[in-house]
Amino acid sequence: MTELFRNIAEIGACFAIEGTFVEGEEIESGHINTTYLAAYLSDDGEVNRYILQRINENVFPEPLVVMKNIERVTRHINRKVFRHKRDFGGQTLNLYPGRDGKNCVEGASGGIWRCYNCIEGCCTYDVVENTRQAYQAAKAFGAFQDLVSDLPVEKVSVTIPGFHDTPARYARLMDAIAKDSHRRVDRVQDEIDFITSREGITAVLLDHLKAGRLVERVTHNDTKLNNVMIDAQTDEAVCVIDLDTVMPGLALYDFGDLIRGATSPVSEDEKDVSKVEMRLPMFEAIVEGYLETAKNFLTPLEIELLPFSAKLITMETGIRFLTDHLEGDKYFKIHREGHNLDRCRTQLALVKSIEDQEAQMNDFVAKWNRA
Repeated sequence: MTELFRNIAEIGACFAIEGTFVEGEEIESGHINTTYLAAYLSDDGEVNRYILQRINENVFPEPLVVMKNIERVTRHINRKVFRHKRDFGGQTLNLYPGRDGKNCVEGASGGIWRCYNCIEGCCTYDVVENTRQAYQAAKAFGAFQDLVSDLPVEKVSVTIPGFHDTPARYARLMDAIAKDSHRRVDRVQDEIDFITSREGITAVLLDHLKAGRLVERVTHNDTKLNNVMIDAQTDEAVCVIDLDTVMPGLALYDFGDLIRGATSPVSEDEKDVSKVEMRLPMFEAIVEGYLETAKNFLTPLEIELLPFSAKLITMETGIRFLTDHLEGDKYFKIHREGHNLDRCRTQLALVKSIEDQEAQMNDFVAKWNRA
């Protein structure tokens, strides 16, 4: 028995899983948490698989708060799905309790671990290949927001304070520019000028929130394509995963981040910014998928601001990359000199592409408000 096999068996034994452990492997696709896939043979000869995951306490210093959020959200979703469909059919995430009945356990060598059901017959994609995938991902995130739209935000805790406080992100960039602790400001004046000329948009969504024109909702806050399970046979979205960042927020930030990550044909660290483009067909597919499942709970103002949210969250991300570059690359992992600067430039190029097509984007979305 290998050390990895023993580790998986020991962790799995802490949870209320039926059957005999027969196989396990590490899933290395994630960048934050340690994840194992464990298989158990039941008494009737059926093999069931489970996801065992250790929460990265460097990223989430209060893992028990994260787990309380996940438990509340998954229970809320499962109750609503069960009322309409008696068989879950693998459509939802389920937490398996520890032997002590709690939603997580402490491993023998430390760390907080949790156990999910393995959603079979599904896969994930890292890059949007076509408009159908974009549509399905957006439909899944819209459905997720719809399912939790009646969950009171006070039932869910903030795990990362100020996560989408764009004015605060801007202020930190200004501080980094003033300090210039790594003598890099002179080489990024074009990027600074681009951002400072758009300071006026940074507070738009939060000003709407303070004025009561927008409402705080339970949001996902990590709306990447690879956080949607896709049925391998039908190519349809099945379930949204990775709920660690679920907390109170604005639905518009979730939508905007989906546009940011799914409409450009290149990676966010592409050096040749001439390749960066907000592809309008992808945007339209995402709007259609998202509003198919989210339109019933969104307000007319939220729908109107969908294109703007894409521009704002993209610029906010560019601000974060530039700030980290000026502060010495302390937050985001880098793999080459100037990596965060390349990332910043890609985001700002995407902002410009969005601005160039904003009128068309607004016209497309306006049709949904008239419907």
